[in-house]
Amino acid sequence: MMLPVAILAGGLATRLRPLTERIPKSLIEVAGKPFVFHQLDLLQSQGVNDVVFCTGFLGEMIEEAVGNGSRWNMHVQYSHDGPVLLGTGGALRRAVTLLADEFMVMYGDSYLQCDFASVQGAFEKSGRQALMTVFRNNNLYDRSNVLFRDGVILRYDKQRITPDMHHIDWGLGAMHVRALLNHSVHQTFDLASVYQTLLEQQELAGYEVPNRFYEIGSTAGIAETERFLILQTEHG
Repeated sequence: MMLPVAILAGGLATRLRPLTERIPKSLIEVAGKPFVFHQLDLLQSQGVNDVVFCTGFLGEMIEEAVGNGSRWNMHVQYSHDGPVLLGTGGALRRAVTLLADEFMVMYGDSYLQCDFASVQGAFEKSGRQALMTVFRNNNLYDRSNVLFRDGVILRYDKQRITPDMHHIDWGLGAMHVRALLNHSVHQTFDLASVYQTLLEQQELAGYEVPNRFYEIGSTAGIAETERFLILQTEHG
């Protein structure tokens, strides 16, 4: 059985303004429908049945568009940040009562093609508190931020990039809720800091994926993702 998936969709998407002053990034139309519909189609194809959206700015619009998930034969729930945006880690911490003890997590602006069951299996086999998927990026699609060698994450840092970092945090993770419980439910913090702490504690497993990621965090990213999704549709 597939783990539930938390989708982090609470950011302000300032790089896409003025478009995202009126709608959340998840509802930007890409290849003929809201981007979040593409994400849910993908998760449905991977056998995922339970999804929790972590929302913030204009999050009620996502809830109105997606509803309870019955369109995808899924069970969809929502965790809202409230008046203060909690960051990617804080949003997950707030949502733990809606998630199982173990869950997967992805970003609301990413389209991630991989075998989710294999990622889940690697996480469960690792016995660690979390797993991060990585991709050998070589600074191509964004700045590489992971030193990954012989199947092991040796360093992860978005700020202090070093030349030996050839991989990137791909955007799909798996986690046990206990990795979040040392934070207050109202605390603002980033998921990256959780991963860094777990890495220091040797509690972060790594899993290398073969395919690049697509994202809608910029106008160029939207155009590229749209081209990819249209091609996918044409080729069935």
